[in-house]
Amino acid sequence: MCGIAGLFGKVDKNLLIGMCNSLKHRGPDDYGYYFGQEVALGNRRLSILDIKGGHQPIHNEDETIWIVFNGEIYNYQEIRKNLKPKHAFYTNSDTEVIVHAYEEYGEDCLGKFNGMWAFAIWDLNKELLFLSRDRFGIKPLYYLWDGKTFLFASEIKAILQDKTVKRIKNDKIIYEYLIHGRHDHAEETFFKNVKRLMPAHFMKVGRNGIEIQRYWQINALNEEMDFSHEKDEEYAKEFRELLEDSIRLRLIGEVPVGSCLSGGIDSSSIVCIINKLWSSQPEVKLRVGERQKTFSSCSFEKEIDERVFIEEVVRFTNVEKNYVFPSSRELLAELKDLIFYQDEPFTSLSVYAQWSVMKLASRKVTVLLDGQGGDELLAGYRSYYGRFLRDLWKKKKVFHLLREILQGFDIILPYLPRYFNRIWKGEVSYMRMFNPHFVTRFGKDVGDQKASDFVEMLKNDLEDSLPALLRYEDRNSMAFSVEARVPFLDHRLVEYVFSLPITERIKNGWTKVILRNAMRGTIPEKIRRRRGKIGFAAPQIRWMIELREEITKIFASEEFGRRGYFNQDEILGIFDQLCRGKVDYNLSDILWRILNLELWFQTFFDNESTLRPTK
Repeated sequence: MCGIAGLFGKVDKNLLIGMCNSLKHRGPDDYGYYFGQEVALGNRRLSILDIKGGHQPIHNEDETIWIVFNGEIYNYQEIRKNLKPKHAFYTNSDTEVIVHAYEEYGEDCLGKFNGMWAFAIWDLNKELLFLSRDRFGIKPLYYLWDGKTFLFASEIKAILQDKTVKRIKNDKIIYEYLIHGRHDHAEETFFKNVKRLMPAHFMKVGRNGIEIQRYWQINALNEEMDFSHEKDEEYAKEFRELLEDSIRLRLIGEVPVGSCLSGGIDSSSIVCIINKLWSSQPEVKLRVGERQKTFSSCSFEKEIDERVFIEEVVRFTNVEKNYVFPSSRELLAELKDLIFYQDEPFTSLSVYAQWSVMKLASRKVTVLLDGQGGDELLAGYRSYYGRFLRDLWKKKKVFHLLREILQGFDIILPYLPRYFNRIWKGEVSYMRMFNPHFVTRFGKDVGDQKASDFVEMLKNDLEDSLPALLRYEDRNSMAFSVEARVPFLDHRLVEYVFSLPITERIKNGWTKVILRNAMRGTIPEKIRRRRGKIGFAAPQIRWMIELREEITKIFASEEFGRRGYFNQDEILGIFDQLCRGKVDYNLSDILWRILNLELWFQTFFDNESTLRPTK
């Protein structure tokens, strides 16, 4: 919906304006500022709700509370109804609902919101800046505190507009990224002095410093295993009602709404439920249009192309399909922009496939629903199946273990080569690509943290892995002034699923059991009973081979050799072997991370004075 920024301490009007201007892509429709004696707030607005009256910053009746807000509160009308007897509203926006909810309930207002948000409230009476981020971190919020001045913004690049801020590489995070592919899982960012407010947390900033607290977490972790089918229908019905209501809420707005469609069960469920709502509820048709618009990334490589499944959904619903076919040459032309808008490195080129979808969608819609979070919530990845089998072994459920292996063998089989390769080769095959002094500094202190059992793994991934995916989606969509919404991360749905036996996720050789049961008759059977999973994938190895000359030039450069992180000769040799098909394909992930990191150095450290997009 927006980009927000602000300062506490020394107020610099020109700095705030510059910070907001760097976020123009997040809010091209409007902008506004609040300047007080010790605080300044700014907003760049993408107008979706109350287009005419929702100008920010928004204040309360006596102008003692001011807010800048990024996101959507989907149940704002219900909250507004409860607040209206005590408060005078001057807009029809969800932003003003937050203001009065804060007046009425204080920090407890956060528990009443169903939505995605990052906001900052200036409470003049308390001389307090109150900031919060939604439960899963769908919307971003970064800050810098040097003991005197506090800066915050939706993106790191806005904070870097302050030329007094030193850009310091965070080697600990760089190590975790290079070696384990982990990032966005902690307060620390790739910039040592810039932090993120974590999901489900709020922050208070005042003259005495900062205070951070967590306001929500998943408490009901049901570890029960129920292999009967007695309650499957009951569970599926409740799940279906929650998912449908989540999607209905996420269709609010005064702008065109579309959907991502990968051909998997998550996105297909969203598209088909919208189609059902479209045919029965006039207000949905008003938001979606005469024909629902879907957007997909496709490939001419059969192994990663999902058009056969996408077309199945298109025939089933008669939605409008929109395809994009990303290529290596287009990637090369847009890579610097992609890295600039992402702010921090990312782990694979599938991010570019999503970028291409957002670019395509921006030509026709302003809001886009997506299935992000469905795999983490419902155990959709193959790695979950392996952990589930291990739990069965630990719990001595031998009969069920054998049955799951037999019934899910086609799920397990593709995972086995990678699993045994990791056991046999470990880190030896790629650790030599890094400077041993760099590895020695962090190798003993930073581990690839893994949860001990299936339920903990799911909870851990919602808190540890999902934030990176949500960052990719937020930056990719906002780069093209599109707001992405994720119905599977409605907190009511998440809490409900975690309260159920874990066998509602995996049972009898099937993943996402409860979703498959809930979607019977709503999505095509070919999708509902689909065993594999691809998503918006990219032919990463082929693209890297096609860009061999350009990538080799980067790896061979003097700048790359001087970074201090890499063994340049080893990297050049292994990349050459990859291009000739002589090393394990998994090394492409490591090589991409190395390449991405180098391009990130070039963007944010080598060209500090020209931190501007090229698109």
